Amino acid sequence: MKILVTGSSGFVGKRVLDMAAAKGWDCLAQVRKAATKNAIIEEVTVPVINAATDWSHALTGVECIVHCAARVHQMQESEAEALVAYNEVNTLGTLQLARQAAALGVKRFVFLSSIKVNGEYTDVGSPFTAQVSQPPSDPYGTSKYDAEIGLTQIAQETGLDVVIIRPPLVYGPGVKANFQSMLCWVKKGIPLPLGAINNKRSLVFIDNLVDLILTAAVHNNAVNGTFLVSDGHDVSTTELLNAVAVAMDKSSRLLPIPMAWIQLAAKLVGKPQIAQRLCGSLQVDISETQKKLNWTPPVSFAVGIKTTVDSFVGNSCD
Repeated sequence: MKILVTGSSGFVGKRVLDMAAAKGWDCLAQVRKAATKNAIIEEVTVPVINAATDWSHALTGVECIVHCAARVHQMQESEAEALVAYNEVNTLGTLQLARQAAALGVKRFVFLSSIKVNGEYTDVGSPFTAQVSQPPSDPYGTSKYDAEIGLTQIAQETGLDVVIIRPPLVYGPGVKANFQSMLCWVKKGIPLPLGAINNKRSLVFIDNLVDLILTAAVHNNAVNGTFLVSDGHDVSTTELLNAVAVAMDKSSRLLPIPMAWIQLAAKLVGKPQIAQRLCGSLQVDISETQKKLNWTPPVSFAVGIKTTVDSFVGNSCD
């Protein structure tokens, strides 16, 4: 099978290409500018993704698109500016690709969405499902939500098989941003007031996410479905930090400060969002994904954390 992977230089896109190529699939990687040619993976240059992008040269013979490309990081801009920018790439750019794919005979479109479509937080024991109770309010989540709605309409109008996957936080070798910062905290042995956090978070190891993506690319039951994904093992912030410490063979230096104190302190300094990120819960229910696609996360949480830590330990935290 020939697949086109957009966002092929990104954290998820690169792994999709690696694991698809290992299956013997014919892989085409969308890049923004020509790079060193891979002996196994063909590249196609598409420098800009928006409502006017011409994808025709990239779709010849393609049977399935795995659309990982997205605008993710919000820079110094107003919410209104961010909404326009995210919409241009994540919504209009996605729908432009899907329409051209349908017109040129591509059979399936796997869209990497985000759990932010559901929301930012859950109550413990009340995980998100594929049903969205209310539209998201932040620009990134809104752009993904609007893309999902548009893709559903395109599927109905053209017969294109659309599959939507909403991951929570993705971790694995090479992970950046907040997860990388957490690894550095543990590596440096910094005492943290996070030893009594009783929240629950769903995470997904990158190989588990990609395994589901590739399953969804071929499974008959995936057609026009929306699937949540995780490791199937929810952890508290305290449990996550302890697991990282164990994988690093370091002593956990977590102080058992009551969660309510942390939330109060963050509120007093005008940064309640920090406490929410550290103490809030976000759980997803993957039972329907498992049942419908006969899928189980192939990598355990413990192995995922160990693999991530092993790839990180030689890195500098300066």
